[in-house]
Order: sequence, then C-alpha cells, then structure tokens
Amino acid sequence: MLTDSPIIAFVGSQSPAEARRFYEKDLGLSFVADEPFALVFDANGIMLRVTKLSEFEPLVFTVLGWEVKDIQGKVDGLTERGVRIERFDGFEQDERGIATFPGGTQVAWFKDPDGNMLSLTQLGD
Repeated sequence: MLTDSPIIAFVGSQSPAEARRFYEKDLGLSFVADEPFALVFDANGIMLRVTKLSEFEPLVFTVLGWEVKDIQGKVDGLTERGVRIERFDGFEQDERGIATFPGGTQVAWFKDPDGNMLSLTQLGD
C-alpha cells in the first residue's frame, strides 16, 4: 500500500536553534524551512522534520541512522566537527568508537543536542 510513497523521518527537539545548527552545520543536511511546528531538512531526498516540542525526553535506542560507505571517514569528519561518538558497555568498539558485528557490519552512535540517538552503519559482506 505504501511501497510507492516516500518516507518522512521525525525527531523531537526542545532546542530548535541548537538542532538547526547541528543538523545543518555538523551533519551537513540541507535546511529547507523553519515552520511553526518543525524544522525541515533534506536528508538525501528524505524529508527530516525536527519537531519543536516544549517537553521532550529522548528514547534510549537509535531513532535515526545513515548507511555509509566509509564509516571511518564519516566518524572522523563528525568528530572534527565536535560530535562525540558514544561508547557502550557490552559492545567492543575500536579507538574511533566503531563497533564491528558478525558479518562485518560496522556501527557508530552519536547524539544530537536533544539526546536523540543517531547512528552510522556500514553494511558488511
């Protein structure tokens, strides 16, 4: 039914000015609009709406992620822009904070200014 309809991604924010800086400057997404209820970005053809909220509590799991071809280079680029890669007990992560899973898939996690958990994933073989 929805296979021919593009998806729209949402994250919440109590601090839209910080969120705009992060998504536009740190992540390099194209800013589209500042609407009354959301900031709108173009994430490689996917609409990302950062919903403006008066109260917000981030979820404990990844809410938004990107598939990348060069996770080491992307992690280096993010850390150069001041983004902190998260580390978790129970996951073996390299010096960059990248975890490698059976099959070769690699993942790195980071948070936006509101604490939304985001990730980069480089798929394995």
